[in-house]
Amino acid sequence: MEKMSPTPIDKEVKWDTSKTIVSKADLYGTLEYVNDTFSKVSGYDESELVGQPHNIIRHPDMPKVIFKVLWDNIKMGKKFHGIIKNLAKSGEYYWVITDFDYIVSEDAKILKYIARRKAISAGVVEKIEDLYKKLSKIEEVSGIEASEKYLTGYLEDHNLDYVELITKLMMDDLNEQIKLESSSEEIEETKKSFFGRFFGN
Repeated sequence: MEKMSPTPIDKEVKWDTSKTIVSKADLYGTLEYVNDTFSKVSGYDESELVGQPHNIIRHPDMPKVIFKVLWDNIKMGKKFHGIIKNLAKSGEYYWVITDFDYIVSEDAKILKYIARRKAISAGVVEKIEDLYKKLSKIEEVSGIEASEKYLTGYLEDHNLDYVELITKLMMDDLNEQIKLESSSEEIEETKKSFFGRFFGN
């Protein structure tokens, strides 16, 4: 039975942003496990999440092309970081950066996906939101193929792929926070270990 999506409201979920939201999903994106933080932030009980498609928390403001890029990457087992606006059961929203890991078989076939999500700063949201709004508008008028072409052109213009763009936004934000109190060597070291430390792996 298809569940009705909540009606979005322009209000952000209040949550403990030091926590990590974790889920495990099968190859089709069906949720098999969620941690307590996932449940608390999304507003759904575990029983309402497990067995449901991952898009139960998809916010309508998110351009579909970003999920196409996401799936194209993780199906190939590539390291992927994506910035996503999610929809809670209450209709409130929450922005996160997602990091994917994989459970693989002995012959290196992907069996399950593990996603870890952390909160991001308002500065990063502001920078990515403008691009996402353009992509959504293009999709609304001309479809996902057109938005994918625009995204490709945008990334080529900046000489980056999507993951590199996200990494740059996160690093620029980090640099703004630490440049006043850190040496250039400390900044470089922070860059090298950034995502590993950010997601605690």
